[in-house]
Amino acid sequence: MAQIVIIDDHDSMREGLELLLRRRGHRTLAADTGARGMELLEENGADLVITDLKMSKMDGMEVLTAIRERYPETEVLVITGYGTIEKAVEAMKLGAVDFMTKPFSSEEFAVKVDRLVQTMEERRRLHMDNRSLRVENTYLKEGLEEAVEPRYGAIVGESPVMQRVFRWIDRVARSESTVMIYGESGTGKELVARAIHAGSGRGEGPFVRVNCGALSESLLDSELFGHEKGAFTGAERRRRGRFELANGGTLFLDEISTVAPQTQVRLLRVLQERELERVGGEETIPVDVRIIAATNHPQERLLQGTGFREDLFYRLHVVPITLPPLRERKEDIPILVAHFVEKLRERTRSPVREVHPRTLEKLAEYSWPGNVRELENVLERALVLADGEMLELDDLPAFDDGQAARDGDGGPMLTSEGMDLNGIVERMEARLLRQALEQAAGVKAEAARLLGLKPSVFYYKLEKYGIEG
Repeated sequence: MAQIVIIDDHDSMREGLELLLRRRGHRTLAADTGARGMELLEENGADLVITDLKMSKMDGMEVLTAIRERYPETEVLVITGYGTIEKAVEAMKLGAVDFMTKPFSSEEFAVKVDRLVQTMEERRRLHMDNRSLRVENTYLKEGLEEAVEPRYGAIVGESPVMQRVFRWIDRVARSESTVMIYGESGTGKELVARAIHAGSGRGEGPFVRVNCGALSESLLDSELFGHEKGAFTGAERRRRGRFELANGGTLFLDEISTVAPQTQVRLLRVLQERELERVGGEETIPVDVRIIAATNHPQERLLQGTGFREDLFYRLHVVPITLPPLRERKEDIPILVAHFVEKLRERTRSPVREVHPRTLEKLAEYSWPGNVRELENVLERALVLADGEMLELDDLPAFDDGQAARDGDGGPMLTSEGMDLNGIVERMEARLLRQALEQAAGVKAEAARLLGLKPSVFYYKLEKYGIEG
């Protein structure tokens, strides 16, 4: 996870990139001018700055120059719709770590940023001297009491069904068994995977996450298994895959049901033999990795019409954990609300300190088709709108539970109090995206064609609405 500042004067581009990066676990700040971006960098610091090249007043080149002078440890990725080879060369000479030309797909951008962050982390580890290690250890010892995480990380819940989940985490963490986590989108599958890793004997090792649904087959092969120099166009150097990076730790394969058949074969081989070959390579590389996989398909439907191999299923389905949807643990809503209000108050600069009982009652009545993630999003929006210390019922976005339950989408709808036109349009757009994906049997390029959208626009909209292929 990295701290990233995004600078772009195009609202939809800036918001789309920020949404995509947040979904991948990064902390983001965004600015619509170079000057404001530099203010954010001075106030908050950043590992990476992503800046548009062509902007009024302070353009991307000026931003790049200022960062190189004042914050030499911060990397800069330059993006532009007006890029040329000459501009790319100039930006790289000024110290940009990389350069992307619009339009690009969300897949390309996400992979680029993940690789940059990975490279930065490796470089920091390599250059950390003994003195900095001693200082860091002293700091950690002094602040140990404050730094202790809750027993199950960021998972919040006291209901009986969640207590069962916690007991499973305790049991599974002590073993080396492969785990398959089932649950609807937004139920916290990655949080459970992280809790299992943290409580295991591999807790000091790396936890590496791969969103299998966000990458094409060829990109996923390269991400998982790595590649040799010259293995394909653009492979200018050898690259280690996520299996190698997770060696000694845990590899979390999210959206495992979306993996293409050929990649499934390679995954099966690694699970069986504990070794792999990079794409385009012949060397056999042993790996010591624990696998935790996750899917939003119900267990009983994973092998029905999804193209998922039965032999791979049984390799992964050693210890299954099923996460309950929020509608089945509504007694947890009050403590989740308190948790998110505390967590989001600083980010939203909200004055809210308490939640009105009527507001809690309304939140508890809703069916939450988007689960805990939807609850967090609703509360973030409410905190932005609230102007007092009490979160009132009027601060909540309008939603109709009956319609939401029928549509399976928790966006705002027409209510007795009025109409949210933007919410209605967004709901219809999300519904059309899902219909196109279903008609195209999950093939995103075909679904984009059916809707008459460019692939990059289609991927952006999937990210916007949290639709997982």
